Amino acid sequence: MEYFKYGKQEKEYLAARDRVMKSLIEKHGHIEREVNSDPFSALVGSIISQQISTKAAETVEGRLVQRAGELSVNSIGGLSLEEIQECGVSFRKAGYIKGIVEAVLNGAVDFEALKELPDEEIIKSLVGLKGVGRWTAEMMLIFSFGRKDVLSFDDLGIRRGLQRAYGLEEIKKDLHPHFRELFTPYGTVASLYLWEEASNQ
Repeated sequence: MEYFKYGKQEKEYLAARDRVMKSLIEKHGHIEREVNSDPFSALVGSIISQQISTKAAETVEGRLVQRAGELSVNSIGGLSLEEIQECGVSFRKAGYIKGIVEAVLNGAVDFEALKELPDEEIIKSLVGLKGVGRWTAEMMLIFSFGRKDVLSFDDLGIRRGLQRAYGLEEIKKDLHPHFRELFTPYGTVASLYLWEEASNQ
């Protein structure tokens, strides 16, 4: 099992920058979040999980792994749209998954090469794939590429965490640059604590 890598340096930096973040770090301690360092299977998993519960996504992904043997380009590429659908994937999502396979096979996307690129270049490449929006690309940056400075304002949990922690009625767009600058270069680490705060009712 792999977890997002961060430690004392990142936590101390954020605590020194912002008293609210300091209180969150003290409250929640060290947070462990699982990551998947294989970008292809991580992206397929992200597509599956769009707009369904975590439990449902895990069930569907488990069926797909059982059918294909593994979540690899070759194994998924060997399945038809119908076979992918039979695992509980919608027709649209099955098309997205096959599209990702085709993009890898024809060289339109190279996950190994992406690992060397800056965050925004990775996002630009991924959102060129059907079914992949900015939020999905940002989650890939965190949970597959392990990037440390991602703060996704498209994420409902992040917005809720900011509202709860900072006592805000809403997160307006003009606040985005403020929080990005406040948490950089460890926006992802701040995100872990905001997610945790949002989930603690």
